[in-house]
Amino acid sequence: ALVGWVIIPLLRYFRLGSVISHEQAATIVGQHFGDVKDKLLNILQLKKQADTNPNTELLLASINQKTETLTPVPFKKAIDLSQNKKYLRFALPPLLLLFALLLVDASIIKDSSSRILNNGTDFERPAPFKYTVLNKDLTVVQYEDYELEVEVDGDVLPNEVFINLDGNEYKLAKKDKTTFTYKFSKIAQPLAFNLTSGGFDSKKYELDILRKPNILGFDVKLDYPNYIGRTDETLNNIGDLVVPEGTNIGWYFSAQNTDKVAVKFSNTKDEMEAKQTNPQSFTIKKQQRKDQTYTVFISNAALPNADSIAYTISVVPDLKPTITVKQFEDSTQSKLLFFIGEASDDYGLSQLSFNYRIEKDGVQGQLISTPVKMSGKKVTNYDYTWDVQNLELKPGDKLTYYFETFDNDGVNGRKSARTNLMAYAMPTIEEFEQMEESNNEDIKKDLEEAAKEANQLQKDIKELRDKLLQKKELDWRDQKELEKLMKRQQEIQEKMDQAQQKFEEN
Repeated sequence: ALVGWVIIPLLRYFRLGSVISHEQAATIVGQHFGDVKDKLLNILQLKKQADTNPNTELLLASINQKTETLTPVPFKKAIDLSQNKKYLRFALPPLLLLFALLLVDASIIKDSSSRILNNGTDFERPAPFKYTVLNKDLTVVQYEDYELEVEVDGDVLPNEVFINLDGNEYKLAKKDKTTFTYKFSKIAQPLAFNLTSGGFDSKKYELDILRKPNILGFDVKLDYPNYIGRTDETLNNIGDLVVPEGTNIGWYFSAQNTDKVAVKFSNTKDEMEAKQTNPQSFTIKKQQRKDQTYTVFISNAALPNADSIAYTISVVPDLKPTITVKQFEDSTQSKLLFFIGEASDDYGLSQLSFNYRIEKDGVQGQLISTPVKMSGKKVTNYDYTWDVQNLELKPGDKLTYYFETFDNDGVNGRKSARTNLMAYAMPTIEEFEQMEESNNEDIKKDLEEAAKEANQLQKDIKELRDKLLQKKELDWRDQKELEKLMKRQQEIQEKMDQAQQKFEEN
């Protein structure tokens, strides 16, 4: 076939070897086209004569005349289909047989034709039963289990069905008479399989997988507020956090088969989508001010929100500072005040001050603030001395004062704490007069009591002296009586001192 239909025609096409003459070609054309017949052959013969005869004008005129009679002839006129009618009697019996087969059992023709046309498809070997996979979708999420359910139907049902995986056969569990199941565990890659029983195999099936998005790991970078003086940290794969208020938290996720990472915080309605820095890296940042939970969602095009994990964030708030104070008065100078106290804060104090305000005739004066030296940053003990006399208060003036401290909160702004409001009131002239009168009464009373007790003391001393003169030696009773008399004398002296002090006050 190669020589007869390819090589020989190519040799003739390129005029290699023996070829037919123009006259032979004209004879063949005349046989197939009735309108041409011998006209083309006559023209070629006249042309040949004109080439050898010197008197060519008549010959050329004759050639032109015959050429005009050769009009273009359609090629299809060379084929006479009516000549094939005589062969119809040979085609009729096969056609009738084919038609009869189609009426009786069309599968004889259709099945064999389908196998030829679909030569790349696996066809089941004809069996007394048929396999039907009941699962609607042969797709499973990566790393998850999948249960295959197979039904057999036919005149003869198998008692056992096996699944062929990579050349290894595994028995299916029999659910009922016609149903069998097989469980694939933790599928990581697509699987090709077919069913078999009694030497009859099903077609090839493929269990495809949906690549599951997965978090390979993550880092949490904690940027603490500068004012707390704590070194920034990086935690690895730790999602539950305890951080100071105002900490800037950055999550850096490394993911696989993931198109999107989003975080839903409990105090927000919408999710925060992480920024994708490269195909496997996602980043999200947030400043933390309150306790809350958050959930990380991972997705891809096939599996939106395929997986999630929840964590908690506990925020340690910056507490208000605390301050205490104790006040003491000079026993000799009532207008000289002494204070000692303590102030503290969880992260640090920024300021401590003593503040007072004078009220004159019911009108509040300007607040005066004086810095107080601190002995420490987080905890400080302080003391302060204040001479009220330097204020030159007038009778009726009122004085209020307190100590105040501020922390160094760089997130919410400085917070303060104050001691209880203390007061000092300068008596009015009327009150001074009443105090003077009261002191006079007290002085008089103290002097009268002291005089009375002194008289009694002298009598007791005289009696004891007369008693002792009659004895040669003192016993313990006598010593006790002497001690009592000395103590009474000391009490009398104290009353005299009190009277003297009140006299000086007046």
